[in-house]
Amino acid sequence: MIIKQCEFIESVFVGRPSDGTSPPGSTAISAVVFRDSPVISLSSKGMVMSNRGNLSRRGFMTRSLAALSAAGLPGWYAERLFAAASAEAADDKAVGANEKLQMGVIGVGPNPRRSNSLYGAAKKFKHVSFTGVCDVDGRHREHAVKQYGKDGYDVKSYKDFREICGRDDIDALIIAIPDHWHALVALEALRRGKDVYLEKPLTLTVQEALVLSKAVHDSGRVLQTGSQQRCEFGGRFRLAAELARSGRIGKIKTIECRVGGNPVSGPIKAVEPPKELDWDMWLGPTAQVPYRYESEKKTNCHYEYRWFYEYSGGKMTDWGAHHLDIAQWCLGKDGSGPTGVERVSAVEPHQGTDGYNTHPSFKLRYTYPGGVDVFAMSGGGSTVDGLVDAHGQKRKDRQGKVYEGIDGDENGLLIKGDAGTIFVGRGFILANDSKILSEPIKNDPMLYPSRPTDHMKNFLDCVKSREKPIAEVTVGAGSVIVCHIGVIALMTGKPLTWDPAAHRFTGQNADDGNRLLSREMRSPWKLEA
Repeated sequence: MIIKQCEFIESVFVGRPSDGTSPPGSTAISAVVFRDSPVISLSSKGMVMSNRGNLSRRGFMTRSLAALSAAGLPGWYAERLFAAASAEAADDKAVGANEKLQMGVIGVGPNPRRSNSLYGAAKKFKHVSFTGVCDVDGRHREHAVKQYGKDGYDVKSYKDFREICGRDDIDALIIAIPDHWHALVALEALRRGKDVYLEKPLTLTVQEALVLSKAVHDSGRVLQTGSQQRCEFGGRFRLAAELARSGRIGKIKTIECRVGGNPVSGPIKAVEPPKELDWDMWLGPTAQVPYRYESEKKTNCHYEYRWFYEYSGGKMTDWGAHHLDIAQWCLGKDGSGPTGVERVSAVEPHQGTDGYNTHPSFKLRYTYPGGVDVFAMSGGGSTVDGLVDAHGQKRKDRQGKVYEGIDGDENGLLIKGDAGTIFVGRGFILANDSKILSEPIKNDPMLYPSRPTDHMKNFLDCVKSREKPIAEVTVGAGSVIVCHIGVIALMTGKPLTWDPAAHRFTGQNADDGNRLLSREMRSPWKLEA
């Protein structure tokens, strides 16, 4: 089918959403508005099918495909996305009145809490109801109870995650809390028979990833990792992976994952924690340290905790959990990984625990079987000119500025093969030849049995079917382990050889790396499957 461009009135562009799901400066078509009515929306949340009104089925399809095409996607791929979104919409209508799913959320509060986006993604499904929220900060609990109440949910709030996990009337939990709590809370939820949507990065350490993976498999519960790039953003990342896996750009030589740099702070003043915050519970299994706060952008607590290696891994486990996950997908390495990692360069971080101690800028090289090099970098990647979309058009931002290609600091993945180059970000996908994108893939690599366009819906569907979601625990654990061994290479500064089957470092410097695969937990917390 040849897709023709339809006349449309405007394209609404958006920058970085408040939940941080797009990189700073990125742009993406949020909605394509036609003279008749809105037909299809493309945003950081993926595709949204809107009411077609009195349009004919054929007219609706034509306009929807044109909207996808206007976003720079090839016509053949737009057809697949449209078919997938149509099937998802039909599934929603087929849900029976008695098929209720009771959910709870652990880690709530006002923006920029990620749970707000996940709550919004789940509440749009009529069979979903929320009955409980949990947070160690009373201000967040109070906010959530009011927020959910306005939407018609009568929720009870909890400070201790064990209480909400113990409720027999809750079927599934959304967990969106600091990384150092991910494994313990998810394990408790699994023990209590809950299905889990667990935000990325899956865990704080390699050991935690292995323990959690085993627990999911042993329990038979459904766990979705919050790696929504596998479903959303117009399907661009899946398209890049399908093209790479199908051999469209030949043998993969290098992949650059541009994840951004970490902020710096210097020492942050120690102060008394807010009376509403249970600071000891927030710290949980990590060492007892003072609460530090100078501003919302300088603290060791809410959101900014990610710039401390004690609680997270900086951009390596923040954006790295997204982009290295896609690199793993492109190489067919889900559940596996590289054979080595080394620090190419890095700016040394602040020393100590009184300020941001993640490396401000860095470049890592992962070695994969077959001679593929994957780089994780804060910036300073390759500048590539001559990249175009599926229609042969150069990238254009929301001010109308035309770009000849991409620079080395553009957030996304640069995938180089011996027969072509692809760059994919959340707002666009480009190649050095439009035919790389525009010509249909004849042998579909079948990266997943279906083509979900909504990550939360994929989780909810699998809760019902008991099938594995697109970012199930093997995927999430495998990808976060790649992130963690990169952080270990940054910390040690030494080249490391990795055994992806044994999940251990081997050879020279192995002891330096292996001692960082796990971390001691503060009593009474223990890592138990």
